[in-house]
Parts: sequence; C-alpha cells; structure tokens
Amino acid sequence: MNRSEREEIYAAYGRLLSSVDAWFARCMATQGGRIACRNGCAGCCRGLFDITLLDAWYLKRGFDRLDEGSRETVLSKCRDRLVRMREQWPELAPPYLLNYRPEEEWDALMPDDDETPCVLLSDEGCCLLYDHRPMTCRLHGIPLVDLSGAVMHDEWCTLNFTDVDPLQLPELRGEFNRIFCDELTLFQRLTADMLQEKFNELDTFIPLALLIEFP
Repeated sequence: MNRSEREEIYAAYGRLLSSVDAWFARCMATQGGRIACRNGCAGCCRGLFDITLLDAWYLKRGFDRLDEGSRETVLSKCRDRLVRMREQWPELAPPYLLNYRPEEEWDALMPDDDETPCVLLSDEGCCLLYDHRPMTCRLHGIPLVDLSGAVMHDEWCTLNFTDVDPLQLPELRGEFNRIFCDELTLFQRLTADMLQEKFNELDTFIPLALLIEFP
C-alpha cells in the first residue's frame, strides 16, 4: 500500500467534491425558491443506488471516524440490507462489487418502490457522513448541463423547477466534462494503487461500501 499516494488521492477527491458543492451552491443562489433541496431534506435518500469504488473508499474513510456506537448502529443496518440483497444475489460476497454481474441485473436490487431509508440517515433525517457523501448525492436533484451545452443528466427532483424547464437555464451549467474526467483519473489512480490494475468502473452500494475492508 502506498500511503502517500492514498493521501494525495483523498485530498484531491475532497477538493473535487468541494467544487461540486460550490456549483450546487451557485445554483441555489441564482434560482432561489425554484430549488427545494436543503440541509435536512432526505426525500431522495431512499432505496439503493450504485456508487463508485472511489466514493465507497472516501465514504468509508469518513465512517471510520465516527464514534463506535454510531458505527455499530449503522453496521447493523448494513448487515440487514446485505441479508435482503442476498435473497436476490445469494453469491454476493466481499469485496461486494456489482460489476461481475451484467448491469441490467442490478435493477433486481434497486426496485423503484424501495423506500428504505439510507443506512446513514440519523433519527432526525440528517446524513451522518454529509461531508463524505458520494458524488451522486451531491449532484442529485437538478439536471447536469455542461458549460458546452451538452446535457449529461436530464432529470430533476419533482419539487424543483415547477415553473420552468431547468434545461433552458444557463445559470445551472457546470464544468461537468472536467469534473468527470478528473474523477476518472483519481479512480484509476486509486485502483492502480489498491488493486495493482487500472479500472474505469467498479461499483457498489452504500451499505456494502461500509462493510468493505479496504486494503
């Protein structure tokens, strides 16, 4: 394990995630009441969704800093989720990566009607690892349109933009081509250091990420 390399990746990814937060904050500032997302809103923190191994590792770094009682409460929920997932995928085992199965089969673990709260939601509905939450959590709720005009994600929360088409708002555009290229570079660096091979994609779920023993 190259500890200095890991620390450089950790710091660089933290800066990249902060740039995403800054973009979202600018959108909030320019759009006012059109965006309902705010701290404490947990309406989208339900069910399962895939996150990258980079996000899983970053999340676990933050999780390991929680107090023992909080960690054990969350891990108990993670183990319960794993039992339910194994009803669909009996062979699901460490390191809990999804990519050995065809992506279309992942839907069996992610039904649209799954309203199970995220294992990281507190009793008050707040994220226990907000500063370490995955990239997708930071991007969720509004469409992703690159500065070039390329639409990278054309969906948004139904509570947002009830009076306008956000795809037509240039104020929402961000440097998503750069962000995603930088994310891939860091992902490849992490997998090269951790697995001795560069990968472009490895995915898991939040409850599984917290059960992974990273080398």
